[in-house]
Amino acid sequence: MLKLFARLPLLGLILIAAQALPAAGEQNRAAVPNNPNCRNTGSFEAWLDDFRQEARRNNISSATIAAALGGMTLDPGIIQRDRRQGFFAQTFTAFSGKLITPNRIQNGLGRLKQHHELLARIENQWGVPGPVIVAFWGLESDFGSMMGNLPVLRSLATLAYDCRRPDMFRAELMEALRIIDRGDLRPEDMIGSWAGELGQTQFLPAHYMQHAVDYDGDGRRDLLQSVPDVLASTANFIAFLGWQRGQPWLEEVRLTRDLPWAEADLAIQHPVEKWAGWGVKSVSGRPLSSTAATASLLLPMGRHGPAFLAYPNFQVYLKWNQSLNYSITAAHLADRLGGAPPMDKGNGTVPEMSLQQVKDLQGLLAKRGYFSGEVDGKIGAATRAAVKAAQLKLGLPADSYPTPELLERMQAMR
Repeated sequence: MLKLFARLPLLGLILIAAQALPAAGEQNRAAVPNNPNCRNTGSFEAWLDDFRQEARRNNISSATIAAALGGMTLDPGIIQRDRRQGFFAQTFTAFSGKLITPNRIQNGLGRLKQHHELLARIENQWGVPGPVIVAFWGLESDFGSMMGNLPVLRSLATLAYDCRRPDMFRAELMEALRIIDRGDLRPEDMIGSWAGELGQTQFLPAHYMQHAVDYDGDGRRDLLQSVPDVLASTANFIAFLGWQRGQPWLEEVRLTRDLPWAEADLAIQHPVEKWAGWGVKSVSGRPLSSTAATASLLLPMGRHGPAFLAYPNFQVYLKWNQSLNYSITAAHLADRLGGAPPMDKGNGTVPEMSLQQVKDLQGLLAKRGYFSGEVDGKIGAATRAAVKAAQLKLGLPADSYPTPELLERMQAMR
């Protein structure tokens, strides 16, 4: 990625790079079995005829079926995009640096001021603070300026036909038809991402149907043009994901050098007082949050990089998007919009590994029984857990982050 992409939203970066989001999807998708090397059989036309019949059985109107699916053709480029990975394989600081930019922060602060009264009403109703909503708004579409430029119905039909995740996208295509039947959008309005998401905070059709809100009172749920509908629907969805009113979500912290590193794990929670007793301090100099009882310590780049306490509300970010890099980035951007200082670089130099080195390490971890995931060079949850197990076995600081030292030690064990 070149520096000129730094002002683009997450969707824009992905579209430009022609790279896919994580295999399970962009918003609140559970892990879905898929085979990126599968082969399609049968014609798209036959598949589409079968889908039309299913839509009729699901009480979708003939007018909607004709308007939405008439003349529909397969888009091979969508399948190619879905099979490629890469953007989320970047390190956390590289990823967040492209998305949390001065321009995005400035624009976000402007939106907070511009829509102050609207966001206050929304927070009163759903309990979600304005900075949290606006951060998602900025990352997903740059405040509505980049929602995607592809026909969503064609993208969904292509992905529903493709053998990789047909059931998931078949259901999403059916929900898109229901959106049209309900009168919220016309087929020609449905322009969005290659993955079938719609609107200024990139809702999948199922989320659009279930959580979109008509907040401007015009009788339609319009997540493409109506800012009140966009912001209220986003808050409604976040509340559905489990947001706890009045509670923190993420706090950047500074660490001591003798912390029990194995405790730094999203799956491990301790009372905030215990973290404080281990010398964990807020980067702002203020005491750690006293409104949350427990927190997990996140070290997205190991013990030498940035550090965060993740409170229970952080789980909502992971439900929105399973990528840890994205979730921390979105949560930290919300903090920045709420007045937090720029991200600290940590307490030392982070050892860097190439994509191939990470793949080599994953292969060795798999050989030793620590890792059963895909050898793809991405430092996801499974890789972190395997790294931690190997670090503990070898007597290294168990901060769950892959390093050249760990790779060398693993290579020496062969």
